[in-house]
Amino acid sequence: MNNSVSNTARLLGAGLRALLVLTLVTGVLYPLVVTGIAQGLFHDKANGSEITADGRVVGSSLIGQAYNLPLKKGEETPTPDLKWFQGRPQNGLGTNSVNTQYKLVLSGATNRSGDNEELIQWVKDAKAAVVKDNSTGTYKVKPSQVPADAVTSSGSGLDPNISPQYADIQVHRVAENNGLSTTEVRTLVDEHTEGRTLGFMGEPRVNVLELNIALKKLVAKS
Repeated sequence: MNNSVSNTARLLGAGLRALLVLTLVTGVLYPLVVTGIAQGLFHDKANGSEITADGRVVGSSLIGQAYNLPLKKGEETPTPDLKWFQGRPQNGLGTNSVNTQYKLVLSGATNRSGDNEELIQWVKDAKAAVVKDNSTGTYKVKPSQVPADAVTSSGSGLDPNISPQYADIQVHRVAENNGLSTTEVRTLVDEHTEGRTLGFMGEPRVNVLELNIALKKLVAKS
């Protein structure tokens, strides 16, 4: 009987020691090592790929932002602020309607097929708006110039980038609304155009937030 109790106590003691060791290794040491490596080698990515301007964090290079005018009385849909470069449509899954205490943009795709009538109408309306908004007194956008990313949201609905083609058709409008020359604005676009990752993955792209930060600085100097 005493041997049985002793064996049980030894087994419980061994189990407890194993639990403590595994807790220390997997719950403390391993997370600290992984966090240390991430902070040392990938500091920017580990902290959310933050973008700073004027000494403060203004967003992430991974998440798109909307550049709209404040809602006027009676408006349900905000009007784009045409001083800035505009990103892709952010249809996604819509807005938070459950807990309205918080104003959230939900991530997700429209989940509609290519022949869905509602989606087709969205694209037609978006194309007409892009043509209208980006045409100026001296420059007219043709419907054939409007790229797909200007009229469709991404899979997440929060794509931070646009194609160089979409940025290009916005140059005249941005220049006119900020009192700049088209040459100055087009140079900004060229400077913020990234090529394919490793030369072959993805497509050339322009980060809208980074481009608008550079635009703000250029306007301030003018």
